Amino acid sequence: MDIIKVENLTKTYTTYKRGSGFRETMKGLFVREKIEVRAVDGVSFAVKKGSICGLIGPNGAGKSTTIKILCGALYPTSGEINSLGFSPYADRKKYVRKIGAVFGQRSQLVWDIPPIDSFNMNRAIYAIPHAEYKNRLAHLSGLFEVEEVIQKPTRVLSLGERMKCEFIMAMLHNPEIVFLDEPTIGLDIIAKTKIREFIHSINAEGTTFILTTHDLEDVQQLADHVIIINHGTKVFDDSLTQLQHYVGEKKIIELSLKSPLNFDIGKEINARVVKNPSPVEIVLEVDTEKTPIGQFIETLSRKVHFTDISIKALPMEEIIAQIYSK
Repeated sequence: MDIIKVENLTKTYTTYKRGSGFRETMKGLFVREKIEVRAVDGVSFAVKKGSICGLIGPNGAGKSTTIKILCGALYPTSGEINSLGFSPYADRKKYVRKIGAVFGQRSQLVWDIPPIDSFNMNRAIYAIPHAEYKNRLAHLSGLFEVEEVIQKPTRVLSLGERMKCEFIMAMLHNPEIVFLDEPTIGLDIIAKTKIREFIHSINAEGTTFILTTHDLEDVQQLADHVIIINHGTKVFDDSLTQLQHYVGEKKIIELSLKSPLNFDIGKEINARVVKNPSPVEIVLEVDTEKTPIGQFIETLSRKVHFTDISIKALPMEEIIAQIYSK
């Protein structure tokens, strides 16, 4: 069942061209040239209940604008959104009680007081019954193991501790959809792992997550559905598995050679040379749809003397980069 449905979403901004130098600046006080910027251009997609959807794209692609419209913080120029049966911007007061949000670069916690006091303020704002609040807080703080941390002033917490508390703050009223914008930005590997485990645990209870991030490890570890936006338009909308197959069945072959090569190996074995870290190391990309991996290795063994070989799937970064370039 679709919990969010977006049809032909468009958001256009009007800005003004500014000249440089005194003359152009003075002219701009009286005559300004309008420039229309289409941040989101006719985007349509659906998100299923209980899924984790990764919404990704390069800087300026329109993904943050899309998230803000889905949260009800921005009005679209045109298009329709149905989220939990609400129009986010028209039914904002009712809608925000059903959603949560965690923004990696913006805090909901009050800096000079302990997170537990901020949690209590949220309890009052959302009118959460005391018994439900107590049970929910115990459950969430237990998952993150921050029972003592939430008693300390926010300003003395590490970034990882603060982000854990941000998640608890967003989840206290038991939202049906949670929007995450760069939730692991700046965190060490241990904190990232803990937050990913938390997201999986809450998702298993039925909560839907919409995730925007530049950390593709988040997408690989969390998302079951991926939407890619580039230059304001949707360029991919399918499962993570389909994303990995989007550019074909390509593999990365890393070789350690006995001695440097004196010929173009790429042409000889129908592969693309990705890089040469040293004269006796080479990284190749091979399309196994055109050349089965067994056949490729057999050809490689006849042409090259190597001491070590590693075969890996095409990195997610490379897949995304190829999609962006198209």
